[in-house]
Amino acid sequence: MRVNGTLLFTFGAYLLFMLAIGVYFYRKNKNLGDYVLGGRNLNSWVTAMSASASDMSGWLLLGLPGWAYASGLGEAGWIAIGLLIGTYCNWRFVAKRLREYTEKAQNSLTISDFFENRFNDKTKILRILSAIVILVFFLIYTASGFVAGAKLFNTVFGLPYQTALIAGVIVIVSYTFLGGFNAVSWTDFFQGSLMFIAITFVPVFAFVSLGGVTSALDQINRVNPNFISLTTYLDGSKISLITILSMMAWGLGYFGQPHILVRFMAIRSTKQVKQARIIATAWTAISLVGAIFVGMLGFVYLKTPLSGAASETVFMVMINSLFHPLVAGLLLSAILAAIMSTADSQLLVASSALSQDLYHVLLRRNATDKELVLTSRLAVILIAVFAALLAVDPNSNVLILVSYAWAGFGASFGPAILLSLMWKRMTRNGALAGMISGGLTVILWKNLSGGIFDLYELLPAFIIALIAIISVSFLDRSPSSEVTTLFEQIEK
Repeated sequence: MRVNGTLLFTFGAYLLFMLAIGVYFYRKNKNLGDYVLGGRNLNSWVTAMSASASDMSGWLLLGLPGWAYASGLGEAGWIAIGLLIGTYCNWRFVAKRLREYTEKAQNSLTISDFFENRFNDKTKILRILSAIVILVFFLIYTASGFVAGAKLFNTVFGLPYQTALIAGVIVIVSYTFLGGFNAVSWTDFFQGSLMFIAITFVPVFAFVSLGGVTSALDQINRVNPNFISLTTYLDGSKISLITILSMMAWGLGYFGQPHILVRFMAIRSTKQVKQARIIATAWTAISLVGAIFVGMLGFVYLKTPLSGAASETVFMVMINSLFHPLVAGLLLSAILAAIMSTADSQLLVASSALSQDLYHVLLRRNATDKELVLTSRLAVILIAVFAALLAVDPNSNVLILVSYAWAGFGASFGPAILLSLMWKRMTRNGALAGMISGGLTVILWKNLSGGIFDLYELLPAFIIALIAIISVSFLDRSPSSEVTTLFEQIEK
């Protein structure tokens, strides 16, 4: 790719701006609540944009366009439909309830906090188990972000993959370490805006370059008419029901993603949830369509085909070809924005689990807020190091890493979150059964293949977790009056 001083300047200015936000919020973190949840003071725009940006990550600008480029509309289209439905339902059925419940349940600061307080679990088992789940799957998820960042620096600047990996990790860790949740949320707001601009500009300019919408679609159709079909693979065979269910099942994952759920917990008021839902749903719909078009247009626009893992660089290659270096630098920064907006959120949630849910509970119950904030900052560095070690392979596929972590969270936490907010009869043992069965099913299913086992592991794991929660809760003793009273207060 073409690299010059203008592109380097644009990238450098963007990175300095992100670091400046981290420095600004460094002195505003008075206690652990400020550092891990921003004092529950986010407005609707910041909540919606930061949730959307942290949700989509580098997957939106690398993984999904690459998938559309390599496989056509068929598979990529169904996954986009599932994600859009999941986004709306998460905001519609979870956001308001979780915001109310976490505040009234002893001002719960983390998902692990919420589970413990929701079920009045004196044994700390729920808190510890959920914290372990967060750490395990966020290591994988954060590693996917580091892989995407390394691919970006490698493609744009020609840096060796390992050097590019270290550079990306240092940038992301720096402002997360300094500013905590507010820095992460506000940087995600700006990064979400930049991602939106990029994912709309690139397909529009590509359409123009190819002679307009009709001309571009005709060119795709001449190369392979199956490329723009929702019901067929590239070879003309019909897309199976298992594939369609697998793709749409991605939408179920939203209910269990801690880095998205904490945005619901941090919004200033439940009255702002509706506006945030509209913003987030619109952002997601337009961004998903744009990402798919990038991959599809790249199929006929690029003269040199991309193969294997290189297909995930289609967005970068098209930007470099379509735009002046100044504009290209800004749009390429959007990829870094996508990567950073998810990795920083994941690092923060994982560090909160390590400091608040494990260190504080198991080792230092009398720790001060100052000590816990410091512990959280050190945990950011520790988790980043382990995630970077998982990302050292340059052949790592971003989509594969994301799909595994997404399924793990979706199945372990999704059913437990939904039923804990909507079903008074749910018990602590039911929650434990759901988390364990959901997580184990993802791990076991992932290692099987053929027939029904080709189904994306999230769907069977989600169903099994739901059944486990309901069955064990009915077999268990009814929840205590203290637990049911809290639930009834929320319902009112």
